Amino acid sequence: MSHSEYKLNFRPLGTPKGVSSAVGPHGAGASPGDKKSKNKSMRGKKKSIFETYLSKEDVSQGLKRGTLIQGVLRINPKKFHEAFIPSPDGDRDIFIDGVVARNRALNGDLVVVKLLPEEQWKVFKPESSDKEAEAAYESDFPEELCGHHLPKQSSKGCNDSTDVIVEAQYDDSDSENGHSNSQNALADGVKKLSVCAHDKGKDDASAHVTKDESTPMSPDTRALSEKSLQRSAKVVYILEKKHSRAATGILKLLAEKNSDLFRKYALFSPSDHRVPRIYVPLKDCPQDFVTRPKDYSTTLFICRIVDWKEDSNFALGQLAKSLGQAGEIEPETEGILTEYGVDFSDFSSEVLECLPRSLPWTIPPEEVSKRRDLRKDCVFTIDPLTARDLDDALSCRPLADGTFQVGVHIADVSYFVPEGSQLDKVAAERATSVYLVQKVVPMLPRLLCEELCSLNPMTDKLTFSVVWTLTSEGKILEEWFGRTIIRSCTKLSYEHAQSMIERPAERIPEQELPPISPEHCIEEVHQAILNLHRIAKWLRQQRFTDGALRLDQLKLAFTLDHETGLPQGCHIYEYRDSNRLVEEFMLLANMAVAHRIHRAFPEQALLRRHPPPQTKMLGDLVEFCSQMGLAVDVSSAGALNKSLTRIFGADKYSRARKEVLTNMFSRPMQMALYFCSGVLQDPAQFRHYALNVPLYTHFTSPIRRFADVLVHRLLAAALGYRERLDAEPSALQKQADLCNDRRMASKRVQELSTGLFFAVLVKESGPLESEAMVMGVLNQAFDVLVLRFGVQKRIYCNVPPQLQALALRSYLFQKVGKKPELTLMWEPEDPEQEPVRQVVTIFSLVEVVLRAEATALKYSAVLKRPGQEGCLGLEDPDPDDAEPDNVEPDGTEPDDAEPNDAKPEA
Repeated sequence: MSHSEYKLNFRPLGTPKGVSSAVGPHGAGASPGDKKSKNKSMRGKKKSIFETYLSKEDVSQGLKRGTLIQGVLRINPKKFHEAFIPSPDGDRDIFIDGVVARNRALNGDLVVVKLLPEEQWKVFKPESSDKEAEAAYESDFPEELCGHHLPKQSSKGCNDSTDVIVEAQYDDSDSENGHSNSQNALADGVKKLSVCAHDKGKDDASAHVTKDESTPMSPDTRALSEKSLQRSAKVVYILEKKHSRAATGILKLLAEKNSDLFRKYALFSPSDHRVPRIYVPLKDCPQDFVTRPKDYSTTLFICRIVDWKEDSNFALGQLAKSLGQAGEIEPETEGILTEYGVDFSDFSSEVLECLPRSLPWTIPPEEVSKRRDLRKDCVFTIDPLTARDLDDALSCRPLADGTFQVGVHIADVSYFVPEGSQLDKVAAERATSVYLVQKVVPMLPRLLCEELCSLNPMTDKLTFSVVWTLTSEGKILEEWFGRTIIRSCTKLSYEHAQSMIERPAERIPEQELPPISPEHCIEEVHQAILNLHRIAKWLRQQRFTDGALRLDQLKLAFTLDHETGLPQGCHIYEYRDSNRLVEEFMLLANMAVAHRIHRAFPEQALLRRHPPPQTKMLGDLVEFCSQMGLAVDVSSAGALNKSLTRIFGADKYSRARKEVLTNMFSRPMQMALYFCSGVLQDPAQFRHYALNVPLYTHFTSPIRRFADVLVHRLLAAALGYRERLDAEPSALQKQADLCNDRRMASKRVQELSTGLFFAVLVKESGPLESEAMVMGVLNQAFDVLVLRFGVQKRIYCNVPPQLQALALRSYLFQKVGKKPELTLMWEPEDPEQEPVRQVVTIFSLVEVVLRAEATALKYSAVLKRPGQEGCLGLEDPDPDDAEPDNVEPDGTEPDDAEPNDAKPEA
């Protein structure tokens, strides 16, 4: 290439791939060669397309007076002319209609908006529940709401064992459901499940349904209830460009060959259609691109936006790097990392100089004297089978009076990361390790992650411990915090621990277990596991009695080919008692540390809060459930948990029903956030909704989370091991904000990595058949949960007959009572027979086939005709305004299912 290649390392959040950059009537997606653009370019001074941003002073005054509102911009990935910011009062989101109103802001940016006059607010029919008002939402699952100790991805080189990852919830829905930039589930609670809705922005004369388009408000609409209006606004300022301004995509020649632009620029077409098309200088492009453009038609490039002027439909960019062929795992992965601003560069020599020089490293004698020596105790780790970064260990010693001394021992990462060092600064910037299906991008150098800090067996390790005296029912009698030294006697996997739990009276054969140090025996470890399991069950029962909420989601486990790295298969991961055992003690430690550091430093404690769900969305969902005959109590987290547990049922399809309801109730959930206690005045805001506790923090995973490193420093100061942190609350809050941003980006990357590998699996191993449960019914489509794989797809009825593998004669949408229902009439195999009738409604079971499409890494869900071997290809019609060659029907983002407190497989 004619330009120098370099790695991009942008801190802010990026956006997922898979949605169109073309736009509707506002023109930001107009072709540079169209007549209007060409004429404009010939007139000298161009007419402004976008408004000039307000001054900082005007913005500051407007925010103080309440005439302006700030919030994080979320752009609908399937209807990219629609965007939203959260309403400060927790009511329905504020709608931003079109690219012009968005004023060059990108997904995830912190923007300031001005409300439009009321007559320009969005209007929709009160009886419709296709609530685009809540569009572009993700479900913000805090990890405490899901499973903590789910195994995570395995690194390259460990591909012979199963890699368990958080499953991306594939979604072809028209809108998102969370606070950033991701779709979650196909069941959009109210929005999608009881609709007489517009579908994909297209009219379909053959559909037996009525359109329900939103329209500007006319004078006679003033009689409409407030419920049918949605406040609308325009962006007047960008407070913080959190989007990385980097994108992956392909290069094209401009259409107008005789124009000046053609001689200077190529057109970069982003894979993420929410990012504008970008002019890139030809000098940045490969030397033979102009003469041989087709050679690069499937080559992925990275481009960074450097400017976007008021008078231009297109941004100006700089081509940074050629990644390789679209559809291949490594180029796609690097593109995902770059778009999300993940720093995957090698650690610099300045950082590596902060590490111990003389290896193998041993603990200095003076350090040993400062710590409680637990090396003779029976301490062990429980982790995914291929995990390398072991940052937590457990111990359980029975005492003479029938109680137990239980310890949670966490790697003392802060000992190896000097405050203010270059290593500290880089770790603070990265803020989290990022786990992909095939590898990990570590927060810290591997020498620390996998050797010095990792609690590897039969090696002396520095730890920070919480030790309790507990009754067999989990009642805390005593509590101790302190720096310790441990020597783990064995590295157990979740499978090993589960085997011990399931075989309490058996002696587990030596060959079934990993090596155990000679100072301890299998029986001692086995009994410790059984004791911990018994206590954990009591702790868990008490947590839910006290009002905790649990919303589990299906996760996929991949097996990778050892040589090629390609996925060979996948299955839904089962969360078992061994996971729950570790989870309970990690939760207990995190809560204990939260109280200890807040007591010591009420203005400096780094804590984690989980705000209650959005009341408007939750209320709409309760109303919908009521219409479906489901009584749900949402008066508290515990009440919701009890309601959902009761509704789930106990038959073989209970897990599917549970997933449907989980996705519905994940939508109103807000994101759990790190914060500094000194910046919030009201202690009620400190609460963690899902756990239903007043204080919570993260202490148990410092190898992979920088927030935990800060908490370790705070705890050390509280215990007198070091001086108080020299940081104002505002500075700690700034770091907390960065941890929140990078954590969210990390989740999106994990989910997109999962989506990438599943798409490859379908391509390599498909077609894949499965039962599916209907999650939502629209007027011309329905959403399904594919039970075998836990993925979600939308199946459309309104496709031309020539695209169908078998003929669908007709379909009819109606509401039976208030329950949405689609009746499909299939052509019979025998013309003499009657048409085959199939009724599709919520919780219906259908047969589907997942099959790869011709385009790289796309797959569609195909509905099987009842009782027949053949399939009907009810495929996704092109979304409105989408470029046909850029449509990514599956490239939307899932819910914010946080990973667990155990470290991922590394």
